[in-house]
Amino acid sequence: MNSIQMLVGLANPGPEYANTRHNAGAWFIEQIAARYNCTLKHDPKYHGLTGKVIIQGQEFKLLIPTTYMNLSGKAVGSLANFFKIPVESILVAHDELDLDPGVAKLKKGGGHGGHNGLKDIIAKMANQKDFMRLRIGVGHPGHREMVTGWVLGKAAKEDQEKMDAAVDEAVRCMEILAKDGVLKAQNRLHSFKP
Repeated sequence: MNSIQMLVGLANPGPEYANTRHNAGAWFIEQIAARYNCTLKHDPKYHGLTGKVIIQGQEFKLLIPTTYMNLSGKAVGSLANFFKIPVESILVAHDELDLDPGVAKLKKGGGHGGHNGLKDIIAKMANQKDFMRLRIGVGHPGHREMVTGWVLGKAAKEDQEKMDAAVDEAVRCMEILAKDGVLKAQNRLHSFKP
């Protein structure tokens, strides 16, 4: 039913980045870990924080790379290779400029859309793009030149609350994904309004 075995949340390491928009993927993994009482541990072998949770009787490996964003593939590749997890069984949560705060969408495959974390994962996975993405909307600053400052900045309180609500909903949707598959989880998540 569900083929996903590994959940990844993209982020930059260090406390100065913890609450920045670029770390939206990590918030998702942190929430999953909290909900299922998993303590994420730093594992140098996988270049990240790792853990595992059981959802609806299924095991999911958790990973937040502690490399910088543009080296995310190093962490994803080493964990996936060690546990022989195929690309299409990986779900990567990341910040998405093209979606508004409060919106989160699941999609399979696609390009990297200029996202350095996705770009590196695709490169390290021998150009295979068929992993699932959980796109967490952070909004767009309006100009390409402003993107870097935007993703490395903190959101206004109202936007942050919407993003938190979308992340919370995405976490709940993992129950559905584990039990009924991606499509049902997608339907629920895509109808969410914060």
